[in-house]
Formats: sequence, structure tokens, C-alpha cells
Amino acid sequence: MKGLELSKSYFENFGRAMLEGFPEIMPKIAVGLCGSGSECFGFDDEISKDHDFEPGFCIFLPSEDVVDRRSAFMLERAYSKLPSEFSGVERLKIQPVGGSRHGVIRIEDFFRDKTGFADGQLSCTQWISLPDYALAEATNGEIFFDNLGLITKIRRSLDHYPEDIRKKKLAGNLLVMAQSGQYNYRRCLDHGEAAAAQLAVDEFVRAAMAAGFLLNRRYQPYYKWGFRAMRQLKKLPYLPDLLEYLLCADNSDENSEEKLSVIESVSADIIDELSDQGLTKAICQDLEKHAYSVNDAIEDPGIRNLHVLAAV
Repeated sequence: MKGLELSKSYFENFGRAMLEGFPEIMPKIAVGLCGSGSECFGFDDEISKDHDFEPGFCIFLPSEDVVDRRSAFMLERAYSKLPSEFSGVERLKIQPVGGSRHGVIRIEDFFRDKTGFADGQLSCTQWISLPDYALAEATNGEIFFDNLGLITKIRRSLDHYPEDIRKKKLAGNLLVMAQSGQYNYRRCLDHGEAAAAQLAVDEFVRAAMAAGFLLNRRYQPYYKWGFRAMRQLKKLPYLPDLLEYLLCADNSDENSEEKLSVIESVSADIIDELSDQGLTKAICQDLEKHAYSVNDAIEDPGIRNLHVLAAV
């Protein structure tokens, strides 16, 4: 049983009845599973169960002026008394690394941990500076119910980048792709710098992954789940296999020519998607020109006039 399914089943079997014992609090809370951990993305497997894996769920509370500290404490006690094993999986006896992922959590603490701000209201600078994986953790998983509606409202406000921010991040990553893949990879090979050539490939792959997620209007999770998440994207479905080849194949003479061909193929696919979405006016196969075209289309002059790599 996957972690999210386990969590929901554990809640329905034991958690809901427990919470119904707090009728004065029920209208003010939300329950679900989201945040850190592969199970919140649906990426967990048998290997994932070796740490921080348990039947459990999150009880999200608003601020203390809505649900006071004593009520929160009583909920914590009731949660701690739920069955210690479910469906053959034991609950953790110690907190996972990074603190508790389940149990009673203040909504403001959850979003402050993920975004730095309790209400999820981010400025331009904050949108640009936050890593994708933090926003992915703020919006992943599932909310089983939300009687107050607050956590759902905040998650919706964070669901995807504002369009000007998306364009800024796209522009920067397109420029990195142009410099590393379309230009520097071949030059490093010609200089006999094998290590530098592979670094160029790595830079190209990272930037292409970022562009792929941005073109799908999805946040890229933590790097170890990047390829798994990319294979679930609807747009650019062949991108993961091409990028995996670039990373895993060596730079022999035969492979390097094939890699150069793959780099141009990936670049062409991304340019086609940029055109389909009306994000670029450039008509060429040079990603650098497309990067500046995307940047020029940003409406907010404060964002547009930032350095093109400001969001990378």
C-alpha cells in the first residue's frame, strides 16, 4: 500500500472518529497528508519504508486566536493514542529527521517552513528566490477535508508560478541551455577537457529539466525525484529519456557526436513548445535568442529588467 493510501485509510479507520470527539474544533480544522517525504508525491516504494514511513496524517490548525493552545494540546494527546500499528506498518517511535511530519500542525507553521511566510503571500523577490522543491512540498499530497478552507486557499495561491515569474525562470534556463549545451559542450571537447564537457552536459540537463517543468506549469521536486516526476508530465514526454542518455553515456568520440545531436533535438522540442505556448517571437534554433524573447515578453518592468539569470 502506498503511503498516501495508507494515511487516508488510517484516518478513515481511526482518525475521523477521534476528531469527532472534538465537535467544537472540527469546523476549524483540515486533515490530509502533504509536505516532505516521497509518499506525499506518490513516489514511495519498498525502499522508502526504511525510514520516516508510518501510518499517520496531518491535522492542520489555524492560529491560536482561532484554536487555542490547550485545544491543540488535547488534540495532540488524542492523536498520540491512536493505534501504534496499521496494515502491518508501525508508527514511528521517534520523530523523523527534520521534525514531525504528522500529527497536529499549525497552518502558519507549515507554510512558514515551506515558503518562509505564514500566509503564502509572496513578493516578486520571494517567488524568484524560493527553490522549486519547497513550493512542490507546499502544494503536493492531498487534503482529505478542509472545514475552514484556509489551507486549501493558500495552496491554491501557490499552485503555480505567476506568469511573469515563470517567464523569468524560463528565460534564465533557456540561456543556460544555450551556453552549456549548444555552445560550450563542443568547445570543451575540442579543448580535450573531458571533465568540463561533462559539466556542460550536467548544466544543460539541469536547465532543460527546469524548463520542462516550467512549460508544464509544474514545480520540480527535490532532485532525487526529478526524473520520476518528469516522466509524469504531459508536455515533452520524450524529454526524460533524452536527458538520461546525456547524463549516463560517456563522452567517447562516437557518443559525443550523438550527444550533440540529442542536445539539438532537446533544444528543438523545447523551442517548439515555447512557440506553441506563444512565449517566444524568435524564429531560429538558437536558444539564446529565445531566452531574450521570452524575457522581453515579461509585463512587469521590475521583473523584466532584472538580469536574465536572476531567477536561475
